[in-house]
Amino acid sequence: TGAMCSLQRQLEIQESQLQRAKSEKERLQKELRERENQLQAMSAKFCSLREERKHEEMMVTIEKENCSLRQVVTEQEFKLAEKNKLISDLQGTVSQLQAEALTNRYNIYKQQRAQEEMQSQAETLQHAELQTRVALECITSRFERFRSKIIQATFGTAGIKPPQAELTDEEVLEAMQKIINERIEFHQILKQKG
Repeated sequence: TGAMCSLQRQLEIQESQLQRAKSEKERLQKELRERENQLQAMSAKFCSLREERKHEEMMVTIEKENCSLRQVVTEQEFKLAEKNKLISDLQGTVSQLQAEALTNRYNIYKQQRAQEEMQSQAETLQHAELQTRVALECITSRFERFRSKIIQATFGTAGIKPPQAELTDEEVLEAMQKIINERIEFHQILKQKG
């Protein structure tokens, strides 16, 4: 955004300089036309005075003025050429700044789109995380209830000493395995006795 503002300011400055150069060019062209009109008028006057011998001094003066006007016209044409070159350079600079501004706008647009996409992905991940947490809590709750029922079934059996402290999963598994083994042995004895 700072680069965009800087480019915009440069663009405005260049356009202002371009406008001033165009105004100067129009002024020089107007002055050149006036000088040419003066030159034509002086040339007509020179032709008229040349026919009269009495005005030889005036003819010399007019000739000097014509030379001076030609020099002024040459200088004005040179200045006009310089102004045209300046206008061309300014137009090139303006075009370059406009291209840079367009590129920066496009880059900003792409960054905004990428940011929106990342925001959307983050929201999706947060939603998935929330669902996962809910599912995990549900599974954990079911597991705890299942484990509690297993402990009750295992240590609620006659002849099994109830636990005095928190049981580990290995201890619960050993107790269940012991009950299963005892039942298998009892079943084998019953089979042997018919």
